[in-house]
Amino acid sequence: MELTAIILTRDEAAHISDCVASLAWTDRVLVFDSFSQDDTVALARAAGAEVQQSPFENYAQQRNAALDALTTDWVFFVDADERGTPALGAEIRQVMATRPEAGWYVPRHNYIFGRLTRGAGWYPDHQLRLFRHGRVRYERPVHEIALVDGAVGYLQQPLIHHNYRDPAHFRAKQARYSSYDAQILHQQGVHPRPYTYLTMPLRQFWWRFVSLKGYRDGLHGLRLSGYLAYYEWVKYRKLAQLG
Repeated sequence: MELTAIILTRDEAAHISDCVASLAWTDRVLVFDSFSQDDTVALARAAGAEVQQSPFENYAQQRNAALDALTTDWVFFVDADERGTPALGAEIRQVMATRPEAGWYVPRHNYIFGRLTRGAGWYPDHQLRLFRHGRVRYERPVHEIALVDGAVGYLQQPLIHHNYRDPAHFRAKQARYSSYDAQILHQQGVHPRPYTYLTMPLRQFWWRFVSLKGYRDGLHGLRLSGYLAYYEWVKYRKLAQLG
């Protein structure tokens, strides 16, 4: 059975070579690029990947377009800032050969500001990424959802995720996510109340630092929980501005 890794890219020159190299245990690596302006395409080809390009509309559309662009038995979606490992590859080969499930969740080891982060919701951080080809489609433009035709299982070996580089990188991405989430709430007809700006950040902090054991990461976990509480406040401020 053929296993193809798919990497969606746009301007990922800093990551793409190492990402492709970390997937040497797959049969094919397809870099599905949305017309990068940097050296992503050249570096991907130099690393041994196939490259196809398609205009980006949203994440669900791009993943579905990548699925439609190839014929294979199994697909494994990997982000450019993630890395596979031989142990993960061996586990994937085993479930492909012996298990009936149509999709598999993969845990992630998230490195935030260069530090492996195990609390505050960043572990096991399961991602639904491995599928029998033809048994999955994606819906929802942002925070896309994989709809799997069949049962799903959970792998044990993690993907390595080189998440936020530094606080500036974290703030930039959370600013985008808060805008996306505010739009979703607006479409759902949610309207913030005066007390929402206090209760929701406090709830977010408690959930991250206490319920999800952010305290296990010490001051690092405290800082991340505080950041996410702040961006919860930002999200509801943006929601209020949408009317």
